[in-house]
Amino acid sequence: MHLPQEIIRKKRDGLALDDDEIGFFVRGLTDGTVSEGQVAALAMAVFFNDFGDRERVALTLAMRDSGTVLDWPQDGGQGNSGPVLDKHSTGGVGDNVSLMLAPIIAACGGRVPMISGRGLGHTGGTLDKLDSIPGYNTQPDLDTLRRVVADVGCAVIGQTADLAPADRRFYGIRDVTATVESIALITASILSKKLAAGLQGLVLDVKVGSGAFMEEIDAARALARSLVSVANGAGLKTSALLTDMHEPLATAAGNAVEVMNAVRFLTGAARDPRLETVVIALAAEMLENGGLAPSIEEGERMARAALDGGEAAERFEAMVRALGGPRDFTLHPGKYLPTAAIERRVYAHATGHVSAIDTRLIGVAVIGLGGGRRRADDKIDHSVGFTGLHAIGDVVDSRAPLAVVHARTEADADRAADALRRAYSIGEPPADRAPVLERIDAETAREG
Repeated sequence: MHLPQEIIRKKRDGLALDDDEIGFFVRGLTDGTVSEGQVAALAMAVFFNDFGDRERVALTLAMRDSGTVLDWPQDGGQGNSGPVLDKHSTGGVGDNVSLMLAPIIAACGGRVPMISGRGLGHTGGTLDKLDSIPGYNTQPDLDTLRRVVADVGCAVIGQTADLAPADRRFYGIRDVTATVESIALITASILSKKLAAGLQGLVLDVKVGSGAFMEEIDAARALARSLVSVANGAGLKTSALLTDMHEPLATAAGNAVEVMNAVRFLTGAARDPRLETVVIALAAEMLENGGLAPSIEEGERMARAALDGGEAAERFEAMVRALGGPRDFTLHPGKYLPTAAIERRVYAHATGHVSAIDTRLIGVAVIGLGGGRRRADDKIDHSVGFTGLHAIGDVVDSRAPLAVVHARTEADADRAADALRRAYSIGEPPADRAPVLERIDAETAREG
């Protein structure tokens, strides 16, 4: 019989907890027999004294097992028996990668039950983007999730109450006790949900830069190594890419505008170069991790073929239709996506090259327009945001605006335009920065 206070005392004093002690605490999280004060105390003890790799694996597995763990039959339905794969991003601005990545992998033979989230802080949320699509159900039950993944190959949805319920309670307490930033607890929170989805392969997109939660590469690298080490230690083949977030990834930032950007990407109407590089790199990792491609290079070729051949766009439209959206969405997205009352071009005060972007400020400006939440119960305006965002190194002048603001009112547009000008620095062109900065796999995670 364990006592919560003795487990807290042990970690407070810098000692390692064993698997039974961690399992006891997680069961208490789930059934309420451990108080919020005790959970907060343990979280603070971990924040200051950390968990080792074994403890991180034990916490992750215990939280995974606190609810339903999905299993996927070898015959996925209609001949779909491919590996179950997913991706997780630490969040950024103009990051609509999931909308393209899931159907690309499905077109290449994988099954993708992608459990995504809503906006957090200044970063956009995949579910908020998908809520722009009329009728699309981001919270289906598990039977619907299984059916759509079996029939289409992918389903991008939100976390259900059945998956890793201990994590929801733990995160809520961490959020109000200044312990969210613990890498050990971030690791367990992310991976417990992914493992509960029954995955066979995972890739992590860890953002670095002014628009990311991890602004410095050393911090991002430490998180990536922890995630890769723990995931592989829990039996899930996982790799990570560190990707650049010193500027918005897509040329759009918002909800409906990012969905439109994704449809144009999938159909080949327009593909932002940095976004394309990251999408293809993540797809190649997923395909190699799942055994669908013998190498990263072959994975890249397969992903491009799925895009250029149109099959990825077909999978996206089939997913939208299967989850309640319009049947012809990729053909006529403009007919269904909401549009803002005001569209205004915003010009820089000077002519020259874009030398730097305060990407976080752009994300905050989207929230100011109504495209994100100041409070958890805020209602989002899916129509607002920015399009045509210029990239670092581009030339801006009286003919080339920084971006187009989509706003509800003239006053909102004024504030967003001011924020946009403050976010952009104009000067000499900087050196090129690669969108993909570094790759971390199980071997390099151990070396770190």
